[in-house]
Amino acid sequence: MPNKLANESSPYLLQHQNNPVDWYPWGEEALQRAKDENKPIFLSIGYSACHWCHVMEHESFEDESIADMLNAKFINIKVDREERPDLDQIYMNAVQILTGHGGWPMSVFLTPELKPFFGGTYWPPRQRGQMPGFSQIIEGVDRAWINRNDQALAYAEELTAKLQRVGFGELEEDEQQPSNDYIDAALVALENHFDFQHGGFGTAPKFPNAMNLELMLRSWTRTGNQTLLDMVRLNLDKMALGGIYDHLGGGFSRYSVDARWLVPHFEKMLYDNGQLVDIYLHAYQVTGNPLYEQTVRDTCDYILHTMTDSQHGCFFSTEDADSEGEEGKFYVWSKSEVLEVLEDLGREQSEEFCRIYDITEQGNFEGHNIPNLAKPLNSSQDFTAAKQRLFEHRAQRIRPGLDDKVLVSWNALMIQSMAQAGVIFKQSRYLQAAIRASEFILEYMTTDSSDDSVRLLHSWRNGKAKLNAYLDDYSYLANAYTTLYECTADGKWLDQAVALVDTTLKHFLDPDNSGFFFTSDDHEQLITRNKDSFDSSVPSGNSMMAYVLVRLGKLCNNTEWLEIAEQTIQNSAAVLQRAPNGCGQMLLALDLLLNDTQEVVIATDQQTDREELQQFLYSGFIPRRTIAYINPADSKSTANSLRQQAMTRKLIDNQTTVYVCCNFSCEKPLSNRGEIESALDTMKVSFS
Repeated sequence: MPNKLANESSPYLLQHQNNPVDWYPWGEEALQRAKDENKPIFLSIGYSACHWCHVMEHESFEDESIADMLNAKFINIKVDREERPDLDQIYMNAVQILTGHGGWPMSVFLTPELKPFFGGTYWPPRQRGQMPGFSQIIEGVDRAWINRNDQALAYAEELTAKLQRVGFGELEEDEQQPSNDYIDAALVALENHFDFQHGGFGTAPKFPNAMNLELMLRSWTRTGNQTLLDMVRLNLDKMALGGIYDHLGGGFSRYSVDARWLVPHFEKMLYDNGQLVDIYLHAYQVTGNPLYEQTVRDTCDYILHTMTDSQHGCFFSTEDADSEGEEGKFYVWSKSEVLEVLEDLGREQSEEFCRIYDITEQGNFEGHNIPNLAKPLNSSQDFTAAKQRLFEHRAQRIRPGLDDKVLVSWNALMIQSMAQAGVIFKQSRYLQAAIRASEFILEYMTTDSSDDSVRLLHSWRNGKAKLNAYLDDYSYLANAYTTLYECTADGKWLDQAVALVDTTLKHFLDPDNSGFFFTSDDHEQLITRNKDSFDSSVPSGNSMMAYVLVRLGKLCNNTEWLEIAEQTIQNSAAVLQRAPNGCGQMLLALDLLLNDTQEVVIATDQQTDREELQQFLYSGFIPRRTIAYINPADSKSTANSLRQQAMTRKLIDNQTTVYVCCNFSCEKPLSNRGEIESALDTMKVSFS
């Protein structure tokens, strides 16, 4: 019989519905049973594309003897970390304190009051070398709970007290305000860890780190340090050429297990691809490199044909690493199979494809081949037909599992980059995809609020939205809507961004210690209300909120938001000093706060003029700029938050007029097209 996960919507939870473990979803029924029976809770947290989560399920959660032990001794709760990042953050912090490291699957034992007292990540079912077996862990935790209950409870109290202090660090009174020195210290740390042969930071495994690459790119424009640009270009080149990138279908895998980006962990995450499109776009604006353009186009096309709901236009979450129970099986090739598929192109063309894409008899990965390039293709190397044939042949294989739940935060990251790609490459399908996903969130993932705030729901699947949204959802979406406004000139999106900021300030801001909580003030009460300043694979909620407050503060001339952003950055100063290379997004917020920002206001009642100037602005890289649109002939089309500015941004001689300001100080208005383009051109930063 299925367990109590059978009624859930999460694909990850549904994967476990037929386990012999008596799983509960997180909720009142399970929590109350733990209290009534005074039983500890076994909390297992993972996600659908997690390879080792699948391994632990098969080895342990499908094992009848282990299931019997768990069912007899614990209340067992299974959580999808992508649905409940609040729980994931709290208990991951606990595991990291307990073991010195973290990861998924996450396995934590809690008191009935939800306080952790033991935990770890993956355990094999029986002892393997120095690694204890899960069955031993279960027996040991049970003995401790029964025989040393007072000690277990005391340790749970001590650990919970530590968790309640996470994110509340304050500077000593004599410490300095954050400055560009913080950014420069991070740049030194990044350079010291950079692999100047293969790109990336450290050794294997290697993760894409779009936030730090963006910080380096912007810092190059501030400092003129050519090494920073060289590092960004090398990193982007090696990833786009390596096996971490899908050369047939587009899109990036989660990370590379080796130092040279050849062998990926084959899962594809929406949030990685959204952030990577962003940095490749900006690097393209700087360099004009056709490799970056093709990488962006193919990745956006991958999102549209594989990761987009055709009915609603929203973006799905992940594609699994495994198919037919084997990691990467969908993506790898034998040379004989490649030659057979390409047979009609002729032997010479087929062999040339294999040579260029590193397809050999012996293989480059466990006897198989992962297509990759040693260097960019030149203009005479056109493998479009070959790649299309291989792509179509691959499509007949059994695809990896698709996690088709929709998350506001991850959709926002894709909206942000898809909208820019639409404008930069003049591809309306990308811009329309961003608009469609944004409209979906407005229609299906918002809920009524008693105080007239715009309230979001975090997750949607199969027609049902649920779970109070988190700080990530509000901050990422406010940033995405601001970008969508700058790409469309539709004032609705700026008004929506401002409304999201207002809600966040009302329900997430810590009035005592500055900064923002991860959960709202009306969220389910957990053992702590967490704050996050460290970036993980995605920006921390506090860092993105600081960034969007600076961005909108400058766009809307709102000094109060700038002050709150500065307080938020100040609250993270200790973290910035201790581990600057783990705070890329917060340092981007600091960079935007401290350094000159070009605030461009386009006043026009001519749609053609507006579109041409918008295209002109997006044709180059302007690292710190905002764009506002005012239509004097139609006040309703101007965003509500710009109405005050609209009163003073008039047309000169009834012609399109551009106002360029910097830190609230404006130059003379420009209405001559040549002068306008010259002024905008001087803002762009390029590499020759």
